Amino acid sequence: MRSQHEFHIPVMGIGFTIDTPVRIAPFGISSVISLVDDELMEKLRAFYCDRYGLPYEPITSKDDDCRARRITNWLNLVKDLAEKRFREVCSSPLQSGSDLVRYLDMLPDSAPLRIKYEEFLKTESSSAKAALEKEIREGIVMGAIDVNIMTKIDRVNYRGNKKLPLQYNDALAALRGFAKSRLNSSLVLSAGINRFLYSYIPEFDDFFVDKRGRFKKRIILKVSDYKSAIIQGKFLAKKGIWVSEYRIESGLNCGGHAFATDGFLMGPILDVFTNGRNKLYDTVYSILIKALKSMGRDIPDVEIPMWITAQGGIGTNQEHNMLINYYKVDGTGWATPFLLVPEVTNVDDVTRELLQKAKEDDLYLSDISPLDVLFNSLKGNTKDVERQMWLQAGTPGSPCPKKYLVSNTEFTKRPICTASRQYQTKKIEEIKKQDIPEEIKKKACEKVCEKTCICVGLGTAALLVNGLDTTKEGTGVTICPGPNLAWFSRVVSLEDMVDHIYGRKSILTNPETRPHMFIKELAMYVRYVKEMLQETLQPMLDKQKKHFETFHANLKDGIEYYRRTVANLVDDSENARQRFLSDLADLEERLSEIFSHACPSS
Repeated sequence: MRSQHEFHIPVMGIGFTIDTPVRIAPFGISSVISLVDDELMEKLRAFYCDRYGLPYEPITSKDDDCRARRITNWLNLVKDLAEKRFREVCSSPLQSGSDLVRYLDMLPDSAPLRIKYEEFLKTESSSAKAALEKEIREGIVMGAIDVNIMTKIDRVNYRGNKKLPLQYNDALAALRGFAKSRLNSSLVLSAGINRFLYSYIPEFDDFFVDKRGRFKKRIILKVSDYKSAIIQGKFLAKKGIWVSEYRIESGLNCGGHAFATDGFLMGPILDVFTNGRNKLYDTVYSILIKALKSMGRDIPDVEIPMWITAQGGIGTNQEHNMLINYYKVDGTGWATPFLLVPEVTNVDDVTRELLQKAKEDDLYLSDISPLDVLFNSLKGNTKDVERQMWLQAGTPGSPCPKKYLVSNTEFTKRPICTASRQYQTKKIEEIKKQDIPEEIKKKACEKVCEKTCICVGLGTAALLVNGLDTTKEGTGVTICPGPNLAWFSRVVSLEDMVDHIYGRKSILTNPETRPHMFIKELAMYVRYVKEMLQETLQPMLDKQKKHFETFHANLKDGIEYYRRTVANLVDDSENARQRFLSDLADLEERLSEIFSHACPSS
């Protein structure tokens, strides 16, 4: 059954939500675990088994298929622990202060179970009360324990000097680990198509629909636009795999890696999904049925659900409701604000203090990721401090203990990571030998040294929070909040955050200064395109000029769309509309100035 909540908690980093379901799934809230770091999962499995007195048999790096097996065992443990806690919630008394009432109190006001509970409180008849209590207890469901594979993280693995077969690549092994687990949940695929990975999914029966329209394991695609959704949906449907949910994420106004569009803004993108939802369903469904027939598999007797959700920069109940009521999404994703909820995420004390103090200027799009994808970061994070210390000591780069992001073969036959000490040392030596001006050499070396070991930094907090050994990893923490964090400045409880989402209270700091989520995204695109233009050599090539003209046109179309639909995007107050339109006009003017200087004909 689908949760009665209207939101989910997306994956955050590598370790921030790695065990989140143990704590919140029993209260009906869904969240997502990263499948990047099997070593971290193994450490945490040993920790949890010790804590709960469970048997533990280690899986070492020398064991066959160790990555997949570690992932399977970790997910099974998370499932068992969450279900045990859920049974405790279910069996607690239906009275004030109990876990069951805590569960019900966090539901949205319109949730059927919450309404039943309020009816229960008003009912005096003991028999009627008993009947309502029975319905309530039978109606509560656990939150989903979903998992995420970032398709770009697909390291080739070796046993000694021997390259292992394709199915042992990191992404495929992670898929196998999830597929063999006892979870009945979803796999979230992000960062675009990985054809090898997508073609591997049909190897596992759990991903196929049965005659009654049910799945043991479902597919969720994180997408940035409608075109990507339909291309990927069709690709999987041809293999008999249905996409149960499309998660639309802002190109820039998000946490973690940011995949910028060519100037397409979130509002217009959502509008396309709203109007094209039936076409998306019908197109993909017809391909699916044809594929299932050709494979001799079951054809569902009922309509299969397809959900559309949205995430990225949502910060108020008004924005949450706008997405659900105007764009008709089936739910929203709230990530960054939950970094300030200790019950939900693994964040060490030092980093959480930095998060609480962070202002707009402290949250920025960086080039620190070895994947060469923009990455949302926080100034002063302890991994950056560690990186600067190494640089000042004359040893740039990281020791690279885990190697999940290895991809570069400039200096080695086997790929290495551009954040590693091995790569940066060699690259800097190469640059210094070049016959170019010293100032250019200096900037080039600084660019090389920006890369940070995020595959370690994004997981270390989970070790620190649980008091586990960090000898191999070090204590530096990389944190990847979205810019929305600037208006969330204090640690709060799970209930406080949920009440904020549903409009029962506000926990924003200086809400009067916070821009609308769509305005903030537009501002980020204006800054992004300005920086791109500044980095482009003049005179531009015709291809570059055409690209920027298209980018500019898309942004202008988005601005005009917002101007037309403003009444549907903000609350009913005249002040809200006027502020939105004023912010829009300011950004439009800034955009025109940028392009009038860089591309006079645009």
